[in-house]
Parts: sequence; C-alpha cells; structure tokens
Amino acid sequence: MFRAFALKSRTDAMTDRIHRIILYLSELALLLPLILITGGIYLLIRLTDAVSEGSTQRFDDFVLRSLRHPDNPAIPIGPQWLTEIARDITALGGVAVLVLTTLAVTGFLLLEHKRRATALIIVSSIGGLLVSLCFKHIIDRPRPELVPHLSGAYTSSFPSGHSMLSAIVYLTLGALLARTVKDQPTRIYCMSVATFLSLLVGLSRIYMGVHYPTDVLAGWTAGALWALICWTIASFLQQRGAIEQPR
Repeated sequence: MFRAFALKSRTDAMTDRIHRIILYLSELALLLPLILITGGIYLLIRLTDAVSEGSTQRFDDFVLRSLRHPDNPAIPIGPQWLTEIARDITALGGVAVLVLTTLAVTGFLLLEHKRRATALIIVSSIGGLLVSLCFKHIIDRPRPELVPHLSGAYTSSFPSGHSMLSAIVYLTLGALLARTVKDQPTRIYCMSVATFLSLLVGLSRIYMGVHYPTDVLAGWTAGALWALICWTIASFLQQRGAIEQPR
C-alpha cells in the first residue's frame, strides 16, 4: 500500500512537471512572434541608417562590379541563358504577376466561402505595397548607375519592391497553404518553396543591376516582417473566431 501511494505521488509529480513544461512552451510560443517582430524592426532600422549614411556603398558597389565583366560592365558574368533565366525570375516579383497570383488565390478563397480570410490577404498585399512605396519615398535612394540595367526600373531603389512584395505574397500564401495540411514535412515544404522564390527574386534584382544588395536585404527584411505581423494578427483573430479556420 505504501508503495502504491509512493508510486501515485511520483506519477502526480511527473504529471505536474509535464503540465508546467507545456505551459512554459505555450508562453514561449506566444512570445516568439513578438521577439521576431522586434528583431526585424531593429534590423531594418539599422540597415536603413547604414544606407542613409552611405557606409554600405563600398560593399554595394563591389558586389555589382563582381557580377559584370571587368572590361565591359554591360555584360553580366555567366552564359547568356543565365541572363534570360534571371529576367524570367525577376518577373515573379513584378506587380503584374503578384497581382494575378493574389487574385487567383482570392477567387479560390471566395469559392471556399472564406470571405474574411480573403479580406486579410487583400489588406496584407495592399498594405505591403503602400509600406514599400512609403519607404522608397522617404529614403529616396537613386538606382545604381555603376552598371547598365538589364531590366526596367522606375521608382527609388531602397528597399527593393520586388523583394519585399514577393516575400509578402509568397510567404503569406505559403503559410496559408501550409495550414491546410496536417503533415509536418509538407508544411515545411510549402514554406521552403515560398522562401526560395522570394530569395530568387531578390538575387535576380542584384544580377540585373537594378538594385544594390542592401536594397534587396531591406526588401526581404521588410517583407518577412510585414508577413509575420499579418500572420500574428490572423492567428489571433482565428483563435477568437473572427477568421475562418483552415480545413
């Protein structure tokens, strides 16, 4: 009887310890988005200050020069087909492609009768575009003139709009798709593809000579930060039933 009592006491103590660990992990999960958002804001501010002060210019110029032939900066390094691929990839971050992609997903969500989720995606995309334009207007960094551009560019350079908007759209849609499946490897695959597309778009902008590396880095940071803020708001609203739960 004494042994049974001692065993029950140890079991209760272990159960209580497990409950405490679960509670700690749940609180940590709630704090993680806040920590990431704070870190992203700090990184973006530091990067913006460095670009405004011109302390990154030498690095930016070095990278752009290293991607062109020394005797002719109009010719990018690598075979001709690489330039064509970079031109195709950079279009994935263009406004036309991103708008069409967003509209296609919006139509799908409307057919699924998820109107509030649709509104969230539209607000996230339009809000990200406005934030990008505001950043460009405030910083007003000229486009690189060190090498000829291989793609059209009509706005200010910092941050890269293609990098920022592709990060917002693809990461948001990747997260939305990941929430529709239960298999963890499939979820990781969805987010990995979305991240990979965003990275490719940013790298293509540097290769095309229309952005400095720090423009692209700022675009990635701002886009991921905006997407994270939208995900956090969406998760909060879903828990309160204000947004439809994924199936």
